[in-house]
Amino acid sequence: MTAAKSSQPDRWQRGLGAWRQWRYTRPFWGALFVIAGGTEILLTEALSVPVVIHIGLQGVAGYLIPIVLVITGLLLLFHPVQRTFYSVVAIILALGCWITSNLGGFVVGMLAGVIGGSLAFAWRPPDQPQHEERRGRLPPSQRESVGIELIRAEHAAQDEREADEPADIGTAGTQTPDDSQTPGAGLVNIIRPVRAN
Repeated sequence: MTAAKSSQPDRWQRGLGAWRQWRYTRPFWGALFVIAGGTEILLTEALSVPVVIHIGLQGVAGYLIPIVLVITGLLLLFHPVQRTFYSVVAIILALGCWITSNLGGFVVGMLAGVIGGSLAFAWRPPDQPQHEERRGRLPPSQRESVGIELIRAEHAAQDEREADEPADIGTAGTQTPDDSQTPGAGLVNIIRPVRAN
């Protein structure tokens, strides 16, 4: 009997650890705010208050936008890879509810949706260096760029080629540039007669 009781806290600790790990690998709080905002907007549409505003055919947009907002929040939770797109859609939908759904669920749902979308947009997945170390590679911040090495090697090879080529000293200084071919020669020809007078 005591063995069964002692395994109970271990099971809870493992479950709590798995929950925390799952929660840290996605924009949890942002998604929760988006879902809460969408739910609040949807509930204000169902209220039997004379202040309710319906735009469109039987207020379809008033029901459709909060439903899509809740779906966007669920996608933020269960498919966090596309979090940037989902968070931008959530912000746009929450702002669109201002017109279609009772001033965005009497402003509370709209603010929750905008704050949740902003949190989800700003969320960044945690760094996991143990995966990089297992593969035997350095983390990206400590690796040297392959492109830089290619450029350095190209310049070094070009410097070696220039050092091996003999310079043509005899022909370099024998040609004098023609005044008409040098840049600004026309300006010099115009200024000379003015100074001569």
